[in-house]
Amino acid sequence: MTLAKVLVSACLLGRPVRYNGSAKTLEDALLERWISEGRVVSVCPEVMAGLPIPRSPAEIANGASGAAVLEQGGRIVEADGKDVTAAYLAGARIALEHAVRHDCRYALLTDGSPSCGGNFIYDGSFEGRRIDGEGVTAALLRQHGIAVFSQSEFSSLAAALDG
Repeated sequence: MTLAKVLVSACLLGRPVRYNGSAKTLEDALLERWISEGRVVSVCPEVMAGLPIPRSPAEIANGASGAAVLEQGGRIVEADGKDVTAAYLAGARIALEHAVRHDCRYALLTDGSPSCGGNFIYDGSFEGRRIDGEGVTAALLRQHGIAVFSQSEFSSLAAALDG
């Protein structure tokens, strides 16, 4: 029997790929086991699309969601107003390609990110206001039947993977 694979945000795996050059390491023995079993596929959509580390913070403008960006009704902008929508869309497509290639039915992504946010993102004001919503990568993965979990939902992912 083949073990189910999970797409995981690289920053959760300790890689310093976030916009500010930091990681958001999720330390869990179960995650370590999945890595040793070859079940984890690491991605950072922004870096895979060619964005630098560090990079300017970006948010989805005007309180829109990742789904709106996919439908070309939303934009992702940096704090200085520069439109980076194309790069974020490219990163989402690359992440989806990795998920499909490795037959990942699940994803563990970093909440709050305009790419990876699964439950919340920021409202586009760059004032730290969270809103319910998802990033563009999370939205694209869900549209293709991949179950997306945030780091706060790790136990639910574990139950789904091992259930």
